[in-house]
Amino acid sequence: MGTKNIEKGYMPKKFSSIREMMELARAEAGDKIAYKYKGKDDEIVSVTYDAFYNKTQALGAAICELGFGTSHIACVGENSYNWIVTYLTALQSGGVFLPVDKELPTAEMMHVLTAGEADIIFYDAKREPWLMEHRAELPRIKYFIGFDRTVDEGEFLSFNKFVEHGKTLDTAEFKAMTRDEHDLKMLVYTSGTTGVAKGVMLTEHNLVSCIYYGLQVSVIDEVGLSVLPYHHTYEAVCGILVGIHYHATVCINDSIKNVRKNLELFKPQYVFLVPAFVEAFYNNIMKNIKKSGKEKTLARGIKISNALRKIGIDRRRELFKDIHSAFGGELKRIICGGAPIRPEMADFFTDIGILLSNGYGITECSPLVCVNKISKNDSRTVGNRLPCLEWRIDNPTEEGIGEICVKGDNVMKGYYNAPEKTAEVMKDGWFYTGDYGMLTPDDRLMITGRKKNIIILANGKNIYPEELEEYIQGIDYVSEVIVKAIKNENGTEIGLMAEIYPVEPQADVAKVLADVKEALKELPTYKHISKVVLRDEPFVKNSSNKIKRQYD
Repeated sequence: MGTKNIEKGYMPKKFSSIREMMELARAEAGDKIAYKYKGKDDEIVSVTYDAFYNKTQALGAAICELGFGTSHIACVGENSYNWIVTYLTALQSGGVFLPVDKELPTAEMMHVLTAGEADIIFYDAKREPWLMEHRAELPRIKYFIGFDRTVDEGEFLSFNKFVEHGKTLDTAEFKAMTRDEHDLKMLVYTSGTTGVAKGVMLTEHNLVSCIYYGLQVSVIDEVGLSVLPYHHTYEAVCGILVGIHYHATVCINDSIKNVRKNLELFKPQYVFLVPAFVEAFYNNIMKNIKKSGKEKTLARGIKISNALRKIGIDRRRELFKDIHSAFGGELKRIICGGAPIRPEMADFFTDIGILLSNGYGITECSPLVCVNKISKNDSRTVGNRLPCLEWRIDNPTEEGIGEICVKGDNVMKGYYNAPEKTAEVMKDGWFYTGDYGMLTPDDRLMITGRKKNIIILANGKNIYPEELEEYIQGIDYVSEVIVKAIKNENGTEIGLMAEIYPVEPQADVAKVLADVKEALKELPTYKHISKVVLRDEPFVKNSSNKIKRQYD
């Protein structure tokens, strides 16, 4: 398989359950490498699909023997191969998988584990002291399985010993487990930028639909680097599950600080990222180009390359070899989700030979709603909807902007034990996303901002701060920015300000404001910024690296 197949009408094989997907991968690609990761002393460990499948069966048998085959199975920890094994074991069981954000503060983690009704939990070494400290507050959890444990101590068991024991057991009970495809299978507590986390109920049908129909819109490639946190559905479904059904080799990034090193080490062909990562890569490239005085050389190379491409000659990988080598030399595509990307940034990556495709998703949609096709990539949109979905814009303005609503096979069952919260967003089968956007004449989606973020000025004009932030982010020394309303003494929103975290801490406020005004000069007057505030430290972010916006 490969991206070339999309031009030849590639169609994923249909399947009805995660167990069937695993069995297909084993039968069709048993000897192929499923995962690569760094082991002791940084040696690369490779695991075949056959070995991966067998480990999930052994773990499943061990879980069944303890009596937790139909339970809520929680998992918290850094990205790891054993995290993935636990994940796929739970999805094949008769139970429910509960991924937990490892970065949650105590109160929120307790909320997820208790509200999510965890019966058994798998965890890494960093979480063990916390779990032991709060053991008495988690009476429902009967066993704690440590990935890094070497010995069993009461309820705290060694993962490796647990799996080894599972290898001696009959797997018949585990393999016979079934669960209605429309029942709860994965319970994901959102780590959004606002509000209290809600438990999103995803069914097996939701997950299967996202994988199968997602691959109909956009395929991946042979080797990927897995970077984003596994508790997040973007990586858990689009990265891990789609990778299994496509029989790709997924390389596990061991640390955020090692992303660049691991790109060079594993030499992936594709990677799923959020805009913050892409922005950092882009800024680093530009910084090095300026430092070496090669700005004109790069611009000339892009101009020549684009002219050659118009006559069918593609020399991008040769002309921009130095940039490609920093990404491992094989990277063909970055699939970006979580927020819109700046068009000029997408154009730059495409110009040098790395296709930057934008997509849009939300946890409640398992998570994928749409993504740009390889053959028809338009960075100004977030692409084409999955064939299993309908969409519409609710109460659109004259410009066609309104709340994005979707209906279809990958839309959640609802919020766990929260019918009133479900009723707020699910109406007549339609899920109201809380995101605002518009549809293009060729039925692609453009995102304008979050419903909760809209600023309504005293003159009645609606401001989508994300639009202005995108322009301001184009200023080379701006690291992070949030656009806010200026309010008068009555709380009326009368103007706009930008709170900025600059790359250089000694930035001059007057110069920054002048540069911001220059960046926004083509926009209508009511969208102009009249005040700038500079920060000494980065904004607080959630585990998906999105800035947490603060509301009064």
